[in-house]
Amino acid sequence: MIVIDGRQSEMQLANYGNLEEVLAKLVEEESLEQRIVTDVLVNDEAFNELYPHQAEDIDAGSINRLEVRTVSLEEMAGDVVGELPKVVSIIAGGSRHCAKLLRESNLAEALELMQDVVNVSRDFLTTVQVLRGQFSSDNGAALTALGDTLGDILGEIVDVMGHEDWVLVADLLEYEYLPACERWNDIIASLSADISSAKAA
Repeated sequence: MIVIDGRQSEMQLANYGNLEEVLAKLVEEESLEQRIVTDVLVNDEAFNELYPHQAEDIDAGSINRLEVRTVSLEEMAGDVVGELPKVVSIIAGGSRHCAKLLRESNLAEALELMQDVVNVSRDFLTTVQVLRGQFSSDNGAALTALGDTLGDILGEIVDVMGHEDWVLVADLLEYEYLPACERWNDIIASLSADISSAKAA
């Protein structure tokens, strides 16, 4: 038996050799291309691939019940955009704490934290760009300008780090980078509205 989002599929497990074949056909036959699979349960146990194509190693004959749960792209995007203000808060808190550590001459911990802040910022920017591209936000100019501003500030921070002026790095983090990051909340609000509109359509 195959169950998709609570309804039984007409597809038969016996017609396929392994789990990967079944899942590939499900996406095609059940029009799941615009949906995101969140859970796969094999015989009522959660299945997560531990290595690529592990599903090929699971014989379809060993499966009595396959359940697939999905959400729409808009639902997933709504969940993601709902988490973005928390990410901004993490970046802001990290920048503030990093500036404090630099002023206390705790250089090793500060530089490690700064690397984390930069990595989270990069992932955040990538996520915002993907969401904007998918949901056609009208915030293109604002997003580009803010991205450029952050890039310029980070470039200046790197230059100043080369001169080992840690107090100036702390000032740049606290008084320029931090306020720029906090301006992301307006863009997030606009993205959230775009995704809500897409859900309603």
